[in-house]
Amino acid sequence: MAGGEAPLPVFVYGTLRRGGVNYAAFLRGRTADEVPARLAGAVLYEGPGYPFAVTAPAGEVRGELMTLAPAGHAAVLAALDELEGHRPGDPGSLYDRVVREVRTERGATVRAWVYLAGERIARRLRAEGVRVPGGDWPHRA
Repeated sequence: MAGGEAPLPVFVYGTLRRGGVNYAAFLRGRTADEVPARLAGAVLYEGPGYPFAVTAPAGEVRGELMTLAPAGHAAVLAALDELEGHRPGDPGSLYDRVVREVRTERGATVRAWVYLAGERIARRLRAEGVRVPGGDWPHRA
């Protein structure tokens, strides 16, 4: 359950980024800090209107580190789990929420929650997926 877990920030790289279609509904007004950041060791693949991050040694994903407001941390994390189709221990989960280190534009290395493609989906994407150029979705200049 999300309520008993460490209050880590969340690294977002798709529709939850500022300006993304899910930012206003899930994160606006519920964060204490938002800063551009990068996740090493992963690449992005195109999905049906949203991207999937998949572990890859030489890759890098661009996104934002969202530090959730302490008062609503557990509730926001639970809502994000629902949005991302994350069900702990379920091999059919759309995404798995894992702890990874991300580097902020301020130069800090921070442990954060990251939603990576579930293993079944990751295998399919590695075999036949379309990579997002530069690891930045949507394709930003």
